[in-house]
Amino acid sequence: MMEADSLIPMIKILLVEDNPGDTILASEVFKEAKVVNDVYCIEDGNSALAFLRREGKYSQAARPDLILLDLFLPGKDGQEVLTEIKKNPELSAIPVVFLLSSEAEKNLIQTFDVQPDCTMIKPIDLEQFIATVVSIEDFGLLFVKGFKPLR
Repeated sequence: MMEADSLIPMIKILLVEDNPGDTILASEVFKEAKVVNDVYCIEDGNSALAFLRREGKYSQAARPDLILLDLFLPGKDGQEVLTEIKKNPELSAIPVVFLLSSEAEKNLIQTFDVQPDCTMIKPIDLEQFIATVVSIEDFGLLFVKGFKPLR
Protein backbone atom coordinates (compact mmCIF):
# COMPACT_ATOMS: atom_id res chain seq x y z
CA MET A 1 0.00 0.00 0.00
CA MET A 2 1.34 3.45 -0.88
CA GLU A 3 0.41 6.77 0.63
CA ALA A 4 -0.73 8.87 -2.33
CA ASP A 5 1.09 12.09 -1.55
CA SER A 6 4.48 10.70 -0.56
CA LEU A 7 4.74 7.34 -2.32
CA ILE A 8 6.23 5.90 0.88
CA PRO A 9 5.10 2.32 1.46
CA MET A 10 2.97 1.97 4.56
CA ILE A 11 3.46 -0.94 6.93
CA LYS A 12 1.09 -2.79 9.22
CA ILE A 13 2.47 -3.51 12.68
CA LEU A 14 1.18 -6.04 15.18
CA LEU A 15 2.18 -4.86 18.67
CA VAL A 16 1.92 -7.66 21.24
CA GLU A 17 2.35 -5.96 24.61
CA ASP A 18 0.58 -6.62 27.91
CA ASN A 19 1.51 -3.33 29.59
CA PRO A 20 -1.35 -0.91 28.80
CA GLY A 21 0.90 2.11 29.39
CA ASP A 22 3.46 0.92 26.84
CA THR A 23 0.70 0.10 24.36
CA ILE A 24 -0.93 3.53 24.67
CA LEU A 25 2.40 5.32 24.44
CA ALA A 26 3.50 3.31 21.40
CA SER A 27 0.18 3.86 19.63
CA GLU A 28 0.27 7.60 20.29
CA VAL A 29 3.87 7.97 19.15
CA PHE A 30 3.18 5.99 15.97
CA LYS A 31 0.12 8.16 15.33
CA GLU A 32 1.96 11.44 15.94
CA ALA A 33 4.97 10.38 13.89
CA LYS A 34 2.69 9.22 11.05
CA VAL A 35 4.96 6.19 10.85
CA VAL A 36 2.60 3.43 9.79
CA ASN A 37 -0.75 2.87 8.23
CA ASP A 38 -2.08 0.54 10.92
CA VAL A 39 -0.98 -0.62 14.36
CA TYR A 40 -2.89 -3.56 15.81
CA CYS A 41 -2.49 -4.00 19.57
CA ILE A 42 -2.89 -7.39 21.25
CA GLU A 43 -2.33 -8.01 24.99
CA ASP A 44 -1.47 -11.71 25.23
CA GLY A 45 0.27 -14.49 23.34
CA ASN A 46 -2.80 -16.65 22.71
CA SER A 47 -4.70 -13.74 21.14
CA ALA A 48 -1.66 -12.79 19.07
CA LEU A 49 -1.58 -16.27 17.55
CA ALA A 50 -5.35 -16.19 16.93
CA PHE A 51 -4.89 -12.82 15.17
CA LEU A 52 -2.06 -14.14 13.01
CA ARG A 53 -3.96 -17.35 12.16
CA ARG A 54 -7.16 -15.35 11.55
CA GLU A 55 -9.14 -17.43 14.02
CA GLY A 56 -12.42 -16.58 15.76
CA LYS A 57 -13.01 -12.86 16.19
CA TYR A 58 -9.82 -12.23 14.18
CA SER A 59 -11.08 -14.02 11.04
CA GLN A 60 -10.80 -10.78 9.04
CA ALA A 61 -7.50 -9.63 10.57
CA ALA A 62 -4.95 -7.99 8.31
CA ARG A 63 -1.63 -9.75 7.80
CA PRO A 64 1.00 -7.60 9.55
CA ASP A 65 4.25 -6.66 7.84
CA LEU A 66 6.09 -6.53 11.17
CA ILE A 67 5.51 -8.00 14.64
CA LEU A 68 6.70 -6.22 17.79
CA LEU A 69 6.60 -8.87 20.49
CA ASP A 70 7.04 -8.50 24.24
CA LEU A 71 8.92 -11.39 25.83
CA PHE A 72 6.81 -11.84 28.96
CA LEU A 73 3.12 -12.14 28.09
CA PRO A 74 0.06 -13.71 29.68
CA GLY A 75 -0.95 -17.02 28.11
CA LYS A 76 1.74 -18.10 25.69
CA ASP A 77 4.89 -16.05 26.31
CA GLY A 78 6.91 -14.31 23.62
CA GLN A 79 9.23 -17.28 23.11
CA GLU A 80 6.28 -19.62 22.51
CA VAL A 81 4.61 -17.14 20.15
CA LEU A 82 7.86 -16.66 18.20
CA THR A 83 8.31 -20.43 17.89
CA GLU A 84 4.74 -20.83 16.58
CA ILE A 85 5.24 -18.01 14.07
CA LYS A 86 8.54 -19.33 12.73
CA LYS A 87 7.31 -22.91 12.32
CA ASN A 88 4.23 -21.79 10.35
CA PRO A 89 5.04 -21.45 6.61
CA GLU A 90 2.37 -18.74 6.16
CA LEU A 91 3.78 -16.61 8.99
CA SER A 92 7.49 -17.38 9.12
CA ALA A 93 8.51 -14.63 6.68
CA ILE A 94 7.03 -11.88 8.88
CA PRO A 95 9.89 -10.17 10.72
CA VAL A 96 9.62 -10.37 14.50
CA VAL A 97 11.23 -7.83 16.83
CA PHE A 98 11.44 -8.76 20.50
CA LEU A 99 10.76 -5.79 22.77
CA LEU A 100 12.91 -6.28 25.85
CA SER A 101 13.05 -4.53 29.20
CA SER A 102 16.75 -5.07 29.87
CA GLU A 103 20.09 -6.41 28.68
CA ALA A 104 19.47 -9.44 30.94
CA GLU A 105 16.49 -10.36 28.78
CA LYS A 106 18.69 -9.99 25.70
CA ASN A 107 21.11 -12.53 27.18
CA LEU A 108 18.18 -14.83 28.02
CA ILE A 109 16.82 -14.96 24.46
CA GLN A 110 20.24 -15.96 23.14
CA THR A 111 19.55 -19.35 24.75
CA PHE A 112 16.34 -19.88 22.76
CA ASP A 113 16.25 -22.38 19.90
CA VAL A 114 14.29 -19.95 17.71
CA GLN A 115 15.62 -16.40 17.41
CA PRO A 116 13.78 -13.18 16.55
CA ASP A 117 14.85 -11.17 13.51
CA CYS A 118 15.81 -8.27 15.77
CA THR A 119 15.72 -7.16 19.41
CA MET A 120 15.08 -3.73 20.91
CA ILE A 121 15.27 -2.65 24.53
CA LYS A 122 12.21 -0.58 25.47
CA PRO A 123 13.35 2.93 26.33
CA ILE A 124 12.18 4.55 29.55
CA ASP A 125 12.74 8.14 28.42
CA LEU A 126 10.13 9.67 26.04
CA GLU A 127 12.75 11.09 23.66
CA GLN A 128 14.45 7.69 23.43
CA PHE A 129 11.05 6.08 22.89
CA ILE A 130 10.35 8.41 19.95
CA ALA A 131 13.81 7.63 18.51
CA THR A 132 12.99 3.92 18.82
CA VAL A 133 9.75 4.45 16.89
CA VAL A 134 11.72 6.16 14.13
CA SER A 135 14.14 3.23 14.03
CA ILE A 136 11.17 0.85 13.79
CA GLU A 137 9.93 2.89 10.83
CA ASP A 138 13.35 2.60 9.16
CA PHE A 139 13.48 -1.12 9.92
CA GLY A 140 9.99 -1.61 8.55
CA LEU A 141 10.53 0.34 5.37
CA LEU A 142 13.88 -1.25 4.56
CA PHE A 143 13.58 -4.78 5.91
CA VAL A 144 9.87 -5.44 5.55
CA LYS A 145 9.25 -3.71 2.22
CA GLY A 146 12.67 -4.02 0.60
CA PHE A 147 14.86 -6.77 1.87
CA LYS A 148 14.23 -10.39 2.75
CA PRO A 149 16.06 -12.25 5.54
CA LEU A 150 18.82 -14.66 4.56
CA ARG A 151 17.61 -18.06 5.80
